[in-house]
Amino acid sequence: MACLKLGSKSEVFLLDGQTWLCSTGLACDVIVEIGDTSFHLHKFPLIARNGVLEGLIKESPSHDEKSVLQLDNLPGGAKAFLLVTKFCYDVKMELTASNAVVLRCAAEYLHMTEDYGEGNLIIQTENFLNYIFGYWTDSIVALKTCEEVLPHAEELHIVSRCIHSLVLKACADSSVFNFPISGQNAVHSPKGTELWNGITITSKAVIVDEDWWLEDVASLSFPLYKRFIQGVTAKHMKPERIAGSLVYFANKNLPLLGNQSSFQIRNYVACRSSLPAPSEEEQRNLLEEIVELLPNKKGIIPTKFLLRLLRTSMALHTSSSCCANLEKRIGAQLDDVALEDILIPNTGDKVETLYDLDCFQRMLDHFMTVEHDVIDSTSNYIIEERQLIGGSQPLNPLAKVANLVDNYLAEVAPDANVKLSKFQSLAAVIPDYARPLDDGIYRSIDIYLKTHPWLTDSEREQICQLMNCQKLSLEASSHAAQNERLPLRVIVQVLFFEQIKLRTSVAGWFLASENLENSQNLSGNLALARNGAITIANTPHDHIIVIDCMKKRISDLEKECSSLKQEIEKMVKTKRSWNLILKKFGSGLVLKSCNPKVSKPCNNSKVSPASTNQIMGEKVLTLMN
Repeated sequence: MACLKLGSKSEVFLLDGQTWLCSTGLACDVIVEIGDTSFHLHKFPLIARNGVLEGLIKESPSHDEKSVLQLDNLPGGAKAFLLVTKFCYDVKMELTASNAVVLRCAAEYLHMTEDYGEGNLIIQTENFLNYIFGYWTDSIVALKTCEEVLPHAEELHIVSRCIHSLVLKACADSSVFNFPISGQNAVHSPKGTELWNGITITSKAVIVDEDWWLEDVASLSFPLYKRFIQGVTAKHMKPERIAGSLVYFANKNLPLLGNQSSFQIRNYVACRSSLPAPSEEEQRNLLEEIVELLPNKKGIIPTKFLLRLLRTSMALHTSSSCCANLEKRIGAQLDDVALEDILIPNTGDKVETLYDLDCFQRMLDHFMTVEHDVIDSTSNYIIEERQLIGGSQPLNPLAKVANLVDNYLAEVAPDANVKLSKFQSLAAVIPDYARPLDDGIYRSIDIYLKTHPWLTDSEREQICQLMNCQKLSLEASSHAAQNERLPLRVIVQVLFFEQIKLRTSVAGWFLASENLENSQNLSGNLALARNGAITIANTPHDHIIVIDCMKKRISDLEKECSSLKQEIEKMVKTKRSWNLILKKFGSGLVLKSCNPKVSKPCNNSKVSPASTNQIMGEKVLTLMN
């Protein structure tokens, strides 16, 4: 830290209780009182250096007794006046970054200009401040001391000059600057000094990490820190670096923002009165200010941190605009959210459900607005089975959010207070084409039906319309076919669409086998043409493996068909409604998908409604036979 040594005389001041005495041997003729502290001094050294004391002494009554002066409004108080007195008496003292601001303000207050002696305190402190503004560490220290004399430091533009100095250094290329800095990543060099006009300063190593300044600025009070952030923003610092600084500052200055689970928030709300400073109001105001400073660029602020901010905002009851701001930010990058982070506990006054479903609904709606401003409901399509199984393509953002919604619904479904309308509204936000498979939404529906056994048949029909029976995997279809909680119509639809998939797969295997046989015949003919004789081409080893696999697959499909037939027979015995279903098929009634939006056939061939009805009837009759 920079240090300027002033004065040449040895120490002459002694402290006796709350009284400072001058031991020069001369009788004191003036007493300066600042609060509870008094200084017994001499008039001549004082009036020779500052104009205010000269005027006060002249205005005081002319008596043989000592003059008593009151300086309660002096910036820095008694501590600053002691240094001013030493300067007037030419006693040895040190001017450092920790006292230069206070002394500069005190010197201005006392009018210690060049009119009262060359090299007076104003010019000394001003030159020293201009020097230390070239160094990061000293600028940080000086800025912190501005808090003690803030109004005076503002009038003298010391605060703005300190912040400007810090902003320039933080925005500079860290690979080329050569000023001493501090911070958690600083590496100190061996002890050494640089000299300038009697000023000594300890040298430190240069840091190349672009975030070397985070710790130092996080130690500032928020009003000063806010002005620093506004300064680097105006200098076009990268939003990623600004966001990193805000995250660091929030983690350091918001106790509740620390590592926390969903239910620790509730514990805090229950015992918030026992928490030490900062107070709840201070944290609330600070959090609202930090949210306002966050850059608007998507993806530069970790989603996990935003969710922690939102939880804390709810616990501290911040303004609705603050919570809405955070919900929009989270919603914009909802595809990067983990399930455990989005399970926000309901901390409202009227707690009906365990988790805040309305909050998740708002974030989900905002995601759909940002990512898909116009969703074409006619763009629904049925993904073929070969695209659903074994796919290696990464999920797009919408598919990730669809998976998140399905898992979220599965977590909230066991809550008996979750209303059917709320469950439906959350699930319906995701369009049908966003889900590669509907196993997740089926699992959520099944859990909800199990937890809410009092639902009517009509309500069970409504909730089952959220899934597409054609997009269930074989495992999910097998489970659904035996699920007594599902309506009978849904079970029949599941079995029917699974039968279609099986028939399609069988036809595909036979087609592949026929193509392979044709290929072998072609190879034999080519061999005959080349050799001029009738020869039998040897079957490649891999062709044999393929044929064996096809045979095994066909055998498995036959077993699955037999199993499905048994399930239907069991259903006929228990429900006693199969004759009615056969009549409906005979009359040409088309079974509808669980998802009313999906109306296309499973394959791409063009089939008329009449032929479709006939095929569906034949499939069911085949199962029965």
